[in-house]
Amino acid sequence: MAEADGAAAAPRPDPDPDDGTWIEPPLCAECGALVRTYPTNYDRWVSLAMVELPAKDVPEAFRWRLARLPARSPIPTDIVAVRVRGIDPLPSEPVVPAHRMICIPEWGEP
Repeated sequence: MAEADGAAAAPRPDPDPDDGTWIEPPLCAECGALVRTYPTNYDRWVSLAMVELPAKDVPEAFRWRLARLPARSPIPTDIVAVRVRGIDPLPSEPVVPAHRMICIPEWGEP
């Protein structure tokens, strides 16, 4: 299921509590773009695009939403990525596309 959803990203490293430097978003190894990496609701990680798009512009296979977890959750985070399934969103409803939808690998210098 994770492979079909594209949820094969590496988890974010735990930040050092003594380090006061700014934590930058990770870069995609293929295209060099910034990505947002979130845990999924099934214990995997997914790389998402940095922007939300209307659902009409994102194919079904790449639609994600970010959801807040209740205070007493067994998952040690406050936001998880959830695949949009079952009920289709309205065409104008914002969704977060998976990064692999917009990833264009760098081919190097011509």
